[in-house]
Order: sequence, then structure tokens, then C-alpha cells
Amino acid sequence: MGILSKIFSNTRKPEGFFGRMMVNGMNGGGHARMAEWGLSHLTLFDNANVLDVGCGGGANVARLLKRCPNGKVTGIDYSPVSVKKSSEVNAAAIAAGRCRVLEGNASALPSDGNTFDIVTAFETVYFWPDIEECFRGVHRILKGGGRFAIVNEDDGLTGNNEKWEKLIEGMHTYTPDELRAHLTNAGFRDIAVHDDEQHHWLTVIATK
Repeated sequence: MGILSKIFSNTRKPEGFFGRMMVNGMNGGGHARMAEWGLSHLTLFDNANVLDVGCGGGANVARLLKRCPNGKVTGIDYSPVSVKKSSEVNAAAIAAGRCRVLEGNASALPSDGNTFDIVTAFETVYFWPDIEECFRGVHRILKGGGRFAIVNEDDGLTGNNEKWEKLIEGMHTYTPDELRAHLTNAGFRDIAVHDDEQHHWLTVIATK
């Protein structure tokens, strides 16, 4: 594996020194602007119970806690580096009993069915194995009428994704039509697509 591949593989699963650098970078810059844009399309109520899948450095967990001041947010990530960083960023909310950060992955979500009002995935579905099965898992743990919000940095329509897919093992950048089809097959309805034409950011919101 070349040095660039080694560095950028940490976007999939942050590990070691480069992983710590990556999760710090995930919490700011363009990632923050894109996350705020994505959340602008999602209505959140004060006491929502939210799960963020692939919580990375924890900045989006913090954003969700702020938007749901009487709610609870659980973050999961399969990277111990990410779990540690996210726990540090959200330490006060964890101490207050409003937040949990767990080691886990999209293939084995930490809940029985009909638990969460909202599930979010910021820049992570690129790496989910057997994506329709993962989407079925999200569908299972959502309450009836609950929503699943996917926010991606690339809509898969520019051709730029090809270089990243070659560089990062196991990555696939989904187009809006691909995500819509997979979500429909997993049982979701009322699928809304928001595509930022300037940046080619993508937000997809689907309802159980």
C-alpha cells in the first residue's frame, strides 16, 4: 500500500497516528460546512432519540445534541480512535446522561427495533458492506415514521469519485438514483434527495 493509500484509508477506519489526524480534520473545515448544509434539510424535535452511524470525531454528535436539547444522541463507530475522540468531544453530554458513544458498525446496530426517531450517516455509507442489508438494519431500529438522513460529500456524478475509489479500498460513491433504489428495496418511503449543484454535496432523507 502506498503512503497516500495508507493515509486516506483512515477515512474508512481511522487508526494510529494518521487516524488521529484524520478524526481531528473531520471535525472542521469543509466537513463542518457540508454537515450543516445536510442538517438544514432535516427537521429535528427537542426530545428526539438519535443515532449517528460512523460518528468519526464526534462533531456531528455535538451538532445533533444542540438541535435536540431535551433528547439523546448515540454515536457508533468501528474505529477505537474515533470512539475515543468522539467521547472526548461530547464528554459533558455523556456525563449528563444525554449521550453514548459505542464501538460498533452499520452491520450490527446497537438496538432492538423501533428505538430511534432519527438515524444519521455523515460520509460513511461509502464504506458500508452489503448496503441494502445495512439499510434494512436502519429501517428495523427506527420508529414508525422515523427518518434516515444520509449526507455525502460527493454525489457520484462528477467522475471525481473514481480517483478516491482507487485510492481507498472498499469505497463506493453512490449516486442519488442508486441510494434511492437501495433505500426503496430496504423498505423506506418518501425519499427526498437534495443535491448541491455547486459542491456536489448530497443529502438523502428517507422515512420508515
